[in-house]
Amino acid sequence: MNDGPVHRTVKPVVVATLEELDIARVSTVSRERARALIDDTAPHTDASRLTDFAFRFTAEVVASLLGAAPETLPSIARWTDDFVRCLAPSSSAAELERGKAAAAHLLDLGRSLQSGGGLVAALNGHAHADTDVMVANAIGFLSQSYEATAGLIGNTLLALAQHADLRRAVPAVVREVVRHDPPVQNTRRFVAQDGRVAGVEMKAGDAILVVLAAANRDPEANPEPAEFDVMRAAPRVFTFSVGPHACPGTTLATTIAVAGVQALITAGLVFDGLAETVRYRPSVNTRVPLFG
Repeated sequence: MNDGPVHRTVKPVVVATLEELDIARVSTVSRERARALIDDTAPHTDASRLTDFAFRFTAEVVASLLGAAPETLPSIARWTDDFVRCLAPSSSAAELERGKAAAAHLLDLGRSLQSGGGLVAALNGHAHADTDVMVANAIGFLSQSYEATAGLIGNTLLALAQHADLRRAVPAVVREVVRHDPPVQNTRRFVAQDGRVAGVEMKAGDAILVVLAAANRDPEANPEPAEFDVMRAAPRVFTFSVGPHACPGTTLATTIAVAGVQALITAGLVFDGLAETVRYRPSVNTRVPLFG
């Protein structure tokens, strides 16, 4: 959240690298990983496996795009889970230790992929790129997509459980889920200088909780905001933020989610009863359903 000199140098490299991604290739990799995991874990036949599928699938797709070899993907998914869990304010001492070990593994992974053909090499290929900083940002692709994309998959499945007529329109459903039931509920911003925000006097350094999910339901932004409408004209969506801090990975996340959900439908996922036992992963800012 610091727009200092380092941020101003690194962000354009990260944004450019993601903009250069071949989305057709992202779709292909996503479909391949989905089929492999469905064959391996059969989440379409057991709702309790759906959550693990969503998380592991997300991590394995992103790791593949980073340039990781197929045989390393299960380990990378475990490291990503341990690393993300340790970032939560409620993480235990044991989770912090596992996260520390996972971070070391992920750093070694990132450094090993610098000369490959994936996103790590692409990051390092930009002029003036600092190698260690780019490796850290590559790990960021894994950690920042992990809960958000898994949540988007899960929330889309819940939407399709309620709207059976839309199961042939998954891309449109994912887009509306991003607005209507977003996986990322809020974020934080810090005041750069003294001033007034929404009529409240603020001091430099004050923290502001920005509830993105509420902004999506603002009737001035989206008429009839409580309605789930895949035909909504020109929706305004704030889930992945807007302006200078807009998430550059929005297209990546939605593409992965579409492929994962479509693969589950093709495999024969039974939606009946899916929403009856759902609960949510404890989190201060994400909405990730846990099935089964």
